[in-house]
Amino acid sequence: MAKNISTSSGAIYPVVKGTFYDLPCPANLSVWWGLGSLLGVCVAGQVVTGWFLTFYYTAHEDLAYSSVIFIMKEVNFGWLMRSFHINVANFMFVCLYFHVGRGIYYGSFRLYKVWATGVVLLLLVMLTAFTGYVLPWSQMAYWAAQVISSMVTAVPVFGGDIAMWVWGGYAVGNITLKRLFSVHFILPFVILGVFFLHLVFLHVTGSGNPLGLDSECNLVRFHSFFTVKDLVGVCGGMCIVVFMISFYPYSLLDGGSFISCDYMETPASIHPEWYFLFAYAILRSVPNKIGGIVLLLLSILVLFVLPEIWCGKMEGFCFYPGCQLLFWTWIFNFIILTYVGSQGVDQPFVMAGEWGTIYYFLFFPLVGVMQHLEDTFSKKSLCVS
Repeated sequence: MAKNISTSSGAIYPVVKGTFYDLPCPANLSVWWGLGSLLGVCVAGQVVTGWFLTFYYTAHEDLAYSSVIFIMKEVNFGWLMRSFHINVANFMFVCLYFHVGRGIYYGSFRLYKVWATGVVLLLLVMLTAFTGYVLPWSQMAYWAAQVISSMVTAVPVFGGDIAMWVWGGYAVGNITLKRLFSVHFILPFVILGVFFLHLVFLHVTGSGNPLGLDSECNLVRFHSFFTVKDLVGVCGGMCIVVFMISFYPYSLLDGGSFISCDYMETPASIHPEWYFLFAYAILRSVPNKIGGIVLLLLSILVLFVLPEIWCGKMEGFCFYPGCQLLFWTWIFNFIILTYVGSQGVDQPFVMAGEWGTIYYFLFFPLVGVMQHLEDTFSKKSLCVS
């Protein structure tokens, strides 16, 4: 038995050492490359605190909200566990969006397997966040579950049957809550698996760098050159989380999150958490229900096609001023869509959402065209000179 354990340890150690210790990295990586390590720490923290919260949480429509109150008021350090879980979830999305933005700007999408697993991770984290948001079974949580789960009814022919299967009945209720809890519990382990796959692909293909150049002749070991840098980033990120927990623990929660679920009273305004607002603005910018759902899904899935669109001679937008302009306009547009999603369905927000949605998707073909034009122009300039 001891021999088997020793053998397995001997097989695992070289993999871990090669992935986290001796991994060759470009020497010119900036602090933006430390977001991956910070996200890994956040995921680990969410798994641990979520595990502790399951000790006292009850997935029942009559007891879920009261069990959350019990955790906050009666359980030793329960308030700390839940506040950490809530605020790290929000902080994770900030890091995720910056991580994706960095990947687009510096051309990390050229490493297709790394990029594809990263987009899958984004989708899984979004699904986990939604299922977790519903679990307290507060007023806003219940109606958010009702609205989002009802979207599947737009599927032709089988929409109603799919909705009943998701609900476990004719409406959102106790069975729905239990199923969402089960999904929320298992998804973090799926995320950890895909996260490991993400690291394996990164190890095989190698990391990109800010200049987008071949870095084979300028590689350094991950430890200790980048472990120290990443550790500083992790400490800084955790300081922000501790500050939020200490002074503004519930500032990012909606007022409806502090009211017990009432099936007979619909909130005046139902909107998702801030990190879903851009997608919500895209959803409601289309009058047709099925069209809005399709665009909602495409708002994330479109990231898969970015490597196919880009055919530049250089990686990333660093050497393409036109593409840089398009990128920063797209980021500004993302912020505008987030703001529009938080507002009511009134003018001028409806029109702003429609135009914002058009540019959100138009950005991807425009980048391909702009990159081609800039490559052609630079080639002609070199020929003339």
